[in-house]
Amino acid sequence: MTKEIPQPKILLIDDDRFLLDMYSLKFKKSNLDIDTSGSSQNALEKLRAGGKYDIIVLDIIMPGIDGLELLKNIREEKILPEATIIMLTNQADDTEKAKAFGVDGYIIKATTIPSEVVDKVLQIYKDKNSK
Repeated sequence: MTKEIPQPKILLIDDDRFLLDMYSLKFKKSNLDIDTSGSSQNALEKLRAGGKYDIIVLDIIMPGIDGLELLKNIREEKILPEATIIMLTNQADDTEKAKAFGVDGYIIKATTIPSEVVDKVLQIYKDKNSK
């Protein structure tokens, strides 16, 4: 019997406004509950204030607190410990660092078209939550 997985609430974090808007639109077109943040600092404030998300999708390269540092903070502070965290990157070597900090999956932007991002995010989420 397959475990029923509820519709996830998603926080998408990227400092590139164009990509943030484009990905957000793709998630909305798939009828997903999406919230966005243009910086790690803003995202951390939302999370620390009690924002409830099932999936956190974050870019690695961002000014100030980068995505790896944000991931580390989320995991060390045990903010939403059950949340599925997925990194967006163009740097394949960042994936090992992200694994060390407890990432659940990653998407290489250069090899993934925007319409595939939603499917990949949902697949990583389902894989983690069907175990």
